[in-house]
Amino acid sequence: MAEPAASLREQQFALARHVRDPQGNLPPPRIEERRLAVYRELFYNNIESLLAGNFPVIRKTLGDADWHALVRAFLVDHRCRTPLFTEIGRELIRFLDERLQADHSDPPWLAELAHYEWVELALQISDETLPPHDPLGDLLQGRPLISPQAWIMGYRWPVQRIGPDHRPAVAPENPTLLLVRRDDQGDVHFAEISPLVYRLLALLDESDGRSGREALMRLAQEAGATDIDAFLADGLRMLEQLRCEGTLIGTQSR
Repeated sequence: MAEPAASLREQQFALARHVRDPQGNLPPPRIEERRLAVYRELFYNNIESLLAGNFPVIRKTLGDADWHALVRAFLVDHRCRTPLFTEIGRELIRFLDERLQADHSDPPWLAELAHYEWVELALQISDETLPPHDPLGDLLQGRPLISPQAWIMGYRWPVQRIGPDHRPAVAPENPTLLLVRRDDQGDVHFAEISPLVYRLLALLDESDGRSGREALMRLAQEAGATDIDAFLADGLRMLEQLRCEGTLIGTQSR
């Protein structure tokens, strides 16, 4: 029985290789072309439709020919680490990152734009629970906690502006800094933030357990602030605003 099982396994692998890359791999013998065409079409159309839904801006910006060439290259060259359909978008990002590192001829902003588009879906389906916290805690004396449904993102390219009518060739001098947050209704919101707010959230996100006051003092030092009291007062107002909008959930419970 070992030989027939091995033969069946090899046939399955041969069919999978052919369906992924019809130009580079012959089909297994004794399967009629009509059936092979059905397998090829179903496989490609399912993956292409899924990716087009995850990355609509990339789909429109690249146009038909470049988009389908990208999908075909993804199917042929990339080996996914997961069978989950919800993770296919992340796999495309890994694929684009690898091509970027290999100095491929993709648009230089493509990998970042893919990540930007993927973030919305990732937050929508995230099931991460809130850690123990005090929603009314003192944001200066306690340790402010960022909601697991609020992510800070930094991009080299202005990803929120890229589209069919805007394909930049040169990255701007300043990075694009974004706060992405899912609200209680499940809607995802994107907002550009200043470098100061980005740095404050990055400090709060570090694992050393610093208080809000300690984070603001560190930020004041980095910013070269001279009026520390005024800086702390402005910083507290910012922390309260972040809590009000849901980016901060309160302070760490003791």
